Amino acid sequence: MKKYLFIFVSLILSGCSSITVPDGFTYKEVETRDFKIASWQKVTNPQGTYKIYLEGDGYAFNAYGKPTSDPTPKGTLVRELAFGDNNENVIYLARPCQYVKSPICSQRHWTTARFAPEIIIAEFEAIKQIADANPVVLVGFSGGAQVAGLVVSAKVGLNVKKIITIAGNLDHLVWTQYHNLPSLNESMNLESYRKQFATIPQIHYVGNDDEVIPSALVKDVVQDDSLVISVPNATHNKGWESIYPKIWAEN
Repeated sequence: MKKYLFIFVSLILSGCSSITVPDGFTYKEVETRDFKIASWQKVTNPQGTYKIYLEGDGYAFNAYGKPTSDPTPKGTLVRELAFGDNNENVIYLARPCQYVKSPICSQRHWTTARFAPEIIIAEFEAIKQIADANPVVLVGFSGGAQVAGLVVSAKVGLNVKKIITIAGNLDHLVWTQYHNLPSLNESMNLESYRKQFATIPQIHYVGNDDEVIPSALVKDVVQDDSLVISVPNATHNKGWESIYPKIWAEN
């Protein structure tokens, strides 16, 4: 059974991008109320701090702006960060419907409802199952930043030490208005929990050349420029390698 699971996982990874899973990481599907969520986990001290990397929106739309049939990410940024992190407990946590499809999955779950209550509940349940009451550091990329904020600000029960975002979409209503896109009208929005979010230790990395999530959109939410770090030459998906060591040092 383990042999077939390894082949299955290898095929998944090779299908979306080429990246090697290091020794020590185990593929696990986390069962939540509504979704089965893919994860790769390295846990060497179950009572220690858990560093959990939350994937972005993935391959939600194709090059023509049309919704895809499978949101499994093609980019490797979040996996590179997770798989390169030497902290004792490191988790790569996908978003619902990425890598593995649950019966409930439909196109809305990676488009208009990508931050719907059932999505946030599923991510909350997955993190809770993995870390229990132990301290957690959440690292969210792009839409994963919105998820990180919501599972802490809109829900109760996680022992979160810090939130780190990279090119984070922290207010999707303002973001869709900025790009003249249809609103994510089935989604929760972190802006509604601004006061709760502000109480959490946090740091936000923004790309100087990011045209998808301009730094001004992040600063408008955070309201404290000392918590926002600009990364030269970084676009939305590329040029972040210089901050990898800083993020790995967080624990």
